[in-house]
Amino acid sequence: MFYDKIRLKYNYKDVFVLNMQLGLRGRAQTTVTSFNTAKAMGSGILDVFATPAMVALMEQAAVNCLELPEGQSSVGTSLNITHIAATPLGSVVSATAELIEIDRRRLVFKVSACDEAGKIGDGKHERFIIDVAPFLAKAQSRKQVL
Repeated sequence: MFYDKIRLKYNYKDVFVLNMQLGLRGRAQTTVTSFNTAKAMGSGILDVFATPAMVALMEQAAVNCLELPEGQSSVGTSLNITHIAATPLGSVVSATAELIEIDRRRLVFKVSACDEAGKIGDGKHERFIIDVAPFLAKAQSRKQVL
């Protein structure tokens, strides 16, 4: 299998319990096109794979580890990466994520990305598991402040 899944369950007292283990892996892949270049995404002027596109691919690899029940999701809260090599149009980029830390609802992943020639980036990514309804309600309440 390309990736393992993190499963959630609730115990008899309806207390949140993560049913997972360190070392779970996820993967995501894309091809460099005119839509995900630095020039197209506004992060530069060159037609090479954009750093924001690499970040999104790394996040997707982490999300691909998760199998959450209805009403729950995860949100990215921190990302510290290094983009070390340029990738030209037409190349295939693969990102991997490995779960390296669990602290209640906080998950930390080691992430990396590579193209056909080798590694293009790596770092750490943190996600929190959230309950969707209260999260969205809180986000909507910010409109009233603005």
